[in-house]
Amino acid sequence: MVEKDIQKIKHALEEHLSAINENTEEIQSLFDFLNEIELKIDKVSQRLDHFQLSLGQPAEKVQIAPLTHIERKIFLVLYTEETPLSQKEIIDRSGFSADFVRECISSLIKKGIPLQRSFFNEQIFVRLDPRFKELQAKENVINLSLQSFL
Repeated sequence: MVEKDIQKIKHALEEHLSAINENTEEIQSLFDFLNEIELKIDKVSQRLDHFQLSLGQPAEKVQIAPLTHIERKIFLVLYTEETPLSQKEIIDRSGFSADFVRECISSLIKKGIPLQRSFFNEQIFVRLDPRFKELQAKENVINLSLQSFL
């Protein structure tokens, strides 16, 4: 009698474990799908940024919202590099936390800074669009000055 009850409990637990494993696989599958969608959205965003910059708009029409002191630091990390940086490299060079760097990058994009993002070896790499970098060097669109960092 006790053995039958133990067998029933064992069978119920095995069914429960199987259901958990199936749900875990489904969640992982959905997570992978969302990552693919995010990459495609990033590619579309890059193409839109490229298209907007290639329209030949005069520098006066580039609308960049004012950056905070911290956003300027992240911008400078990206501005001073020629190659794309991983988020870890940005974190190391800026000294900010991972969440904070992600928020700042999103904020820079929302404020009109054209960043190019790429995905390689399961890492996201970010760099400042070279044409905008050149425009910044010529026109100082961001209005960077030594006094703004003091």
